[in-house]
Amino acid sequence: MNPRDSDTEWNRPGPLETRHTATVLLDGTGEVIAWSPGASRLLGYSAEEAEGRSVEILLAAGESEAVRRFVLGAEVGAMTAVLRGKDGQSVTVELVATPSHERSARSASGHRLLVLTPLMDTRRELLEWSFDQFPFIAGITDLDLRYIRLNKEAGKAFQATEADLVGRTTAENVGGPEGDRIQQAMRLARDTGESASLDIYVKLPNEQLGYAWQGHFVPLKDARGRVRGMYAVGLDAGVQHLARERLALLNQASTTVGSTLDVARTAQELAEVLVPGIADFVTVDLLESVLTDEEPEFLPVEPGFPPPSREVTMRRMAQHSVWEGAPEAVLNPGDVDVYPSDGPHVRVLVTGESYMVPPGSDASSMDWVNFSERRMASTRAFGLHSAMIVPLRARGTLLGLAVFIRHQKPEDFDSDDLLLAEEITTRAAVSLDNALRFTRQRATALALQHSLLPQRLPEQTAVEAAGRYLPADTKAGVGGDWYDLIPLSGARVALVVGDVVGHGLRASATMGRLRTAVRTLSDIEMPPDELLAQLDVIVGWPIAGESPAEGEPEADTGASCLYAVYDPVSRRCTLARAGHPPPVLAYPDGTVESVEVPVGPPLGLGGFPFESVEVELPEDSLLVLYTDGLIRTRDGDLDERREMLRRSLIDAPDSLEGACDAVLRTMLPERAEDDIALLLARTRSLDCDQVATWELPMDPEAVAEARNLTTRQLSHWGLEEATFTTELIVSELVTNAIRYASGPIGLRLILQDTLICEVADSSDTYPHLRQARIYDEGGRGLMLVAQLSERWGTRPTSSGKIIWADQSLPPRVGQSAA
Repeated sequence: MNPRDSDTEWNRPGPLETRHTATVLLDGTGEVIAWSPGASRLLGYSAEEAEGRSVEILLAAGESEAVRRFVLGAEVGAMTAVLRGKDGQSVTVELVATPSHERSARSASGHRLLVLTPLMDTRRELLEWSFDQFPFIAGITDLDLRYIRLNKEAGKAFQATEADLVGRTTAENVGGPEGDRIQQAMRLARDTGESASLDIYVKLPNEQLGYAWQGHFVPLKDARGRVRGMYAVGLDAGVQHLARERLALLNQASTTVGSTLDVARTAQELAEVLVPGIADFVTVDLLESVLTDEEPEFLPVEPGFPPPSREVTMRRMAQHSVWEGAPEAVLNPGDVDVYPSDGPHVRVLVTGESYMVPPGSDASSMDWVNFSERRMASTRAFGLHSAMIVPLRARGTLLGLAVFIRHQKPEDFDSDDLLLAEEITTRAAVSLDNALRFTRQRATALALQHSLLPQRLPEQTAVEAAGRYLPADTKAGVGGDWYDLIPLSGARVALVVGDVVGHGLRASATMGRLRTAVRTLSDIEMPPDELLAQLDVIVGWPIAGESPAEGEPEADTGASCLYAVYDPVSRRCTLARAGHPPPVLAYPDGTVESVEVPVGPPLGLGGFPFESVEVELPEDSLLVLYTDGLIRTRDGDLDERREMLRRSLIDAPDSLEGACDAVLRTMLPERAEDDIALLLARTRSLDCDQVATWELPMDPEAVAEARNLTTRQLSHWGLEEATFTTELIVSELVTNAIRYASGPIGLRLILQDTLICEVADSSDTYPHLRQARIYDEGGRGLMLVAQLSERWGTRPTSSGKIIWADQSLPPRVGQSAA
């Protein structure tokens, strides 16, 4: 009798099997007496084919003896075995043997029930579980890139069931430009058979903001290598993306903040680099005491001592917002505000520790805005909801504060934001401190520079002059450029422009030393070439106390200089230059050209000669002297810059002050890389009626003739009141020349704003004052000249010397006929 036909109703699932369970019932001899439908599906044998046969026929060839004993024996338990299906394929199963209480016609006892669990099914379930429980978004598409499977994470991300997402493409599920990018990357991977990756930034339905993801797209291939579908994985890259963004922001701040040594610009760079990277609105305030170079207001608080509490005055240096014009700001750059002693601003300053509004706080209760109605109104109007205050500290001194505000970003500041803000502001504070130090040193150097430069150019008969000095707008600091206008004897004037190598206080001090030397050498009436030779020696002299310390490089030495002397009587100008750009001359007819002056080496090299050149200048000619900062730029062509200078002089206004401004407007670059000194001089000439010249013989009787000539000329000029004094001066000078010199004697009277008497002779021996004794017959002439004149002196000529005396003019009584 077939057990399936018994009262046990084998075909109906019992407590130990279902229709999907593979079970085999054996008798005591190992013969199959019952075969379930699940066993048929597993091994391929029907019940008729399996029942009545030994179970041994199911064992795969080569199965171990232990398995055979377990299957054919009477043991109960579990064991893994390899069975052979009807088609000859091996099937690995887990055998579970239990005693059976079923009854059959053949035997009333000793039956065993084998439960067969294919291990292949377990692996398939694991694969299903691994796909469904994969902790990242995953999906499988067909060749049309439409999803046929998605895991639970995909459903969570898109807030949809798998049924809602299946049959759709990524472009349809994600949407927008990012969805199209993903679709394009998947199409490329499908067509090439190569995996592809993509960084994307997508806002999913369950997120308030967009988020960073990494997409990986893998073609699924069959045994022959043909692409049958696509496997898509989305990995959460938010943490890595945020870390990269913060590292990039830190790097940007390091390279951007402090590009100049300007305090306001450095503060603005700090504010701009932080928006929108960290905050929506950033302000930078500095202490007034820092900006005015007073003693530091805030020093580190010692442990155990309560911090001081008082109001603090700060100046807004910079601010930047995600909105144009920063409408949420209550101050403008340059404005000053007073912060209360009990507010967080002062608390940050006195403790040196940053302050952050606790996340989730009510903006209206923030004590950093309560002290100001304007701040409260801005908070309400623009929805300010989170803030940080970070100290700007460098070299142990607190400089000010940086305030960070959020009103567009929905999330509040957290500890990571504060850490990044502190890192950036700490680095920026060093740049701000450098800028402050540079500003102070620059101010000192400028003060020294301006104190050494002429405050105003003296009025001269020989020329009308105007000058400008502009310091460089660079990190190098103030240089050693200078200009000067020096009155000389005989109504002449010296024009000088120079440039000391280097920048800073040393250059300014050297400039002052050279300017003093030029004035001293001009007073002894040295010709231009000889004067430059003496300057060359002075520049090369070491200065006591200026030798560099051990290990320090020697400071650069050297200078360039252009020296010119103009005589309004002859209208001739003598020029010499040492490593300096040649002057430019604008003639009255509008012609502009460079003056060809032999170029000498820069001052300080030593041992090289200098040459001078003499040119005649028409009246109203404009002589332009300048330093190379006017024509040399980093990117400009020198010839083009000289042509620009020429054109600027052609169109320059008649006023010399206006002409200076016009030249600088044309020539000055956006940021001057070097100091600029500019001196403009319009030449004048003395009328023939203002100069009287005579030649006298080497005869004592010529003294009386000289007095007569002088008297007649003074009468012609209406200066009768000066006759007695001038006769005495002329008499003494002519007598001195006849007694001690040789050759013809020249007498010249020059009338300008003073009366000048000059006596020329052929001797190169200079007279000098001496104290005459009581019984001495001579020695009192020059003493008398010195007493009667405002000043007197001697200057060399090509044929000898000239002794001159300068008097102030008495009131003129009118002109008489010649």
